[in-house]
Amino acid sequence: MRGNLSNEIVSVKIEEGSKRPVALHEKSFFGKIDEDTLNLSLIEASYLVEKDRLDVYEDDVLCSLSYFIDLLKERDLYANYIVYRDLKDRGYVIKTGFKYGSEFRLYDRGRSPGKGHSDFLVKIIHENYNIPSLDFASNVRVSHGVNKKLLLAIVDDDFDITYYNVEWTRP
Repeated sequence: MRGNLSNEIVSVKIEEGSKRPVALHEKSFFGKIDEDTLNLSLIEASYLVEKDRLDVYEDDVLCSLSYFIDLLKERDLYANYIVYRDLKDRGYVIKTGFKYGSEFRLYDRGRSPGKGHSDFLVKIIHENYNIPSLDFASNVRVSHGVNKKLLLAIVDDDFDITYYNVEWTRP
């Protein structure tokens, strides 16, 4: 399947008789469909390139996985990609979580957008980042307010991930 990279979006044309882009969206919940195009984020496209499910071209030049990794690193998104890939490989459905102040919304196995609510908000923090307590409390409060658990993904300098499930409790 072919995608075209432009302005940090990978667009896959949905041509008549082609079911693969639609299946990627409807069954695997990748990207957003806009008219006759499936639009993928850099993170989603990188994952699909790594899994050999998508070939991406920029100005008719095939983009390699290392090119995508460099793009992600330039935009400070590489840790997000590592977490995305790990959770996707574990079978979760992942969508953006920007409106909740987190990197991702995470749907438990068997759930998906339109068929239930996400279970977690995923906040990615670098190991040596000092998160202000008010920011941390705000993340916990937002997740609790929208009936979700907060999953902290702590990424170290070697890009290893440690997850912490954080829940708000009333003493």
